Amino acid sequence: MGLYLAADKNEIASNVLLTDDPLRVKMIVANYLEDASCYNEIRGMFGYTGTYKGKRISVQSFGIGAPALSIYVHELLEEYEVKRIVYIGTCVSVSEDLKNRDVILAQSASSDISIANLRFKEIIYTASADFHLLSKAFKTSANLGINCRITNVFSTDFLNSPEITEKAKLLSTYGIKAFDMETWELYTLAAKYNAKALSILTVSDELFTGKRTSPAERQTTFHDMIKLAFETI
Repeated sequence: MGLYLAADKNEIASNVLLTDDPLRVKMIVANYLEDASCYNEIRGMFGYTGTYKGKRISVQSFGIGAPALSIYVHELLEEYEVKRIVYIGTCVSVSEDLKNRDVILAQSASSDISIANLRFKEIIYTASADFHLLSKAFKTSANLGINCRITNVFSTDFLNSPEITEKAKLLSTYGIKAFDMETWELYTLAAKYNAKALSILTVSDELFTGKRTSPAERQTTFHDMIKLAFETI
């Protein structure tokens, strides 16, 4: 049993779908999992294990941002020996050709988050997705008829800061098309623990146009990335 996950070791599957929103977990369980049982409710971060097309999968929420993700991913990888994590979350588009509801696969993540500075100090570490998960997700998206893009992302602590527009203008010229808060830390921890990880994101906001989806839409309607995550893992 972990510090933040009240589960016995055998209650969590070796394949985990990770998401930020606890209520999205509830929606996923209701629509995609069979024979699901709840193994965690601590701090409202729901975790369930069930089956999808006969395969045992857990779905776990963590909250918002890299520090929160780090707590739960550390426990999943270290205490529960999880082998694969696919994160399904949202991102902000900083590219004119990436619109709300578009689905992206993050092949790599750069970052300015505080955890990166604490861990690596002067080293600039770029975190990458697992190639096999990335390749499988891209092929699967075509089979499902989901228009999916592979791109680089930038993970930051301050999506709402005044400086974000200037950072976006700079980084978009270097191939960054979306900002999120978590992907870098997920990929970094997966590398540390020799696990496989992939971040599948849906665009929820367009930085330069100001267009955004509602909280209700983000919670209940981004089914393309959820289907893709299940089929990939």
